[in-house]
Amino acid sequence: MTEAPIVVHRPLACGGRHVTVHGQPIGLAHSDRDLVEFLRRAGIEETDAEAMVDGDSPEIEWQGGQAHRYATA
Repeated sequence: MTEAPIVVHRPLACGGRHVTVHGQPIGLAHSDRDLVEFLRRAGIEETDAEAMVDGDSPEIEWQGGQAHRYATA
């Protein structure tokens, strides 16, 4: 079980990654910009969300693939 409140799940075959916050789905990201927007909509200030994504925050768990990659290899 993950300890990170934000999980970016493994890339889908068709591209994109599901994103959950505290187990609740918040969207399908196709880029870091999408991820920042989803976090902003979830209540995180945009500058904080950008810093979290850009800084590889421990609050974000990237599952099943390289961080910041949204397409399958």
